[in-house]
Amino acid sequence: MANLNWKPFIYGGLASIVAEFGTFPIDLTKTRLQVQGQSHYPEVRYRGMFHALLRIGREEGVRTLYSGISPALLRQASYGTIKIGTYQTLKRLFVTRPEDETMVINVFCGVIAGVISSSIANPTDVLKIRMQAQGSLLQGSMMANFIDIYQQEGTRGLWRGVIPTAQRAAIVVGVELPVYDITKKHLILSGLMGDTIYTHFVSSFSCGLAGALASNPVDVVRTRMMNQRVLAGNHLYKGTLDGLLQTWRNEGFFALYKGFWPNWLRLGPWNIIFFITYEQLKKLPL
Repeated sequence: MANLNWKPFIYGGLASIVAEFGTFPIDLTKTRLQVQGQSHYPEVRYRGMFHALLRIGREEGVRTLYSGISPALLRQASYGTIKIGTYQTLKRLFVTRPEDETMVINVFCGVIAGVISSSIANPTDVLKIRMQAQGSLLQGSMMANFIDIYQQEGTRGLWRGVIPTAQRAAIVVGVELPVYDITKKHLILSGLMGDTIYTHFVSSFSCGLAGALASNPVDVVRTRMMNQRVLAGNHLYKGTLDGLLQTWRNEGFFALYKGFWPNWLRLGPWNIIFFITYEQLKKLPL
């Protein structure tokens, strides 16, 4: 542990915060699109991402587009820091040189890093999703809402949806980070591109698309499970598989890809901003 490199932890957290702030309104529209059609939200208010952005801004105010930003930034400060730091540290346990990395090693490290980081940061994710889904209905400060969830639903309320969250993180991190690393590695080794911002852009765009395709079904169920209040033992979904099956049966297969475009349009720019920021931070003479 004496040789633990602290830089991936710090740089990962800082880059995650920058990327989160830049793409947050898109994430909010994704959440609103995913919860509509659910039994608690039967009205279909939004026809798509741009319609949702315009309607939310017009009816609830532009500030609502950043509803939940505080727990989101807190989440990235914890989740992003642990995720990138753990991923990079685990990789160095297997291989000492980036050139020797393989897809299998990177996927394994990504899955482990995703599960650990998302499980720790779950309470901030619960509050972020509720603030996004319920908008002005959820009053008070971030800390007051944390306390309210704890008082009404207990510790389980703060870790509601932790299993689908960890499953989604395992998929997203296990796909995105390895795809970025392998794409970047082959672009550089092929001689097509050097280790430049253009290589970082292409690699991050590719990993964002791959992550969105792989994770969207679990993301829909995770969002709905986190948004539900469980009082008097009334569960909407018993678990991730039950949620996937119920959504497919009641709303059709493509309901599992609700919010895909804002999901990708968020993951794409999010990853581009994140990796370009991260790569620039790595060049700092520290």
